[in-house]
Amino acid sequence: EYMKQDNYQPLDQITRSTVTTDEAAFYLNRRPQTLRIWSMEDSKSPIKPIRINGRLAWKVSDIKSCVGL
Repeated sequence: EYMKQDNYQPLDQITRSTVTTDEAAFYLNRRPQTLRIWSMEDSKSPIKPIRINGRLAWKVSDIKSCVGL
């Protein structure tokens, strides 16, 4: 089942510096595809990912500021 809360720990308990696209989408209440689109847009997206070996990684600090934590 998509975005089931049991699969994710609370955002304020995450100690890693980045999360996957699926995790970031859950915390931002968006679909993963929306975040993939954000990664390709120049200025319209509220946050930008970093790329690690061709994969997207989303900064937890950016996500927290986006949701007001």
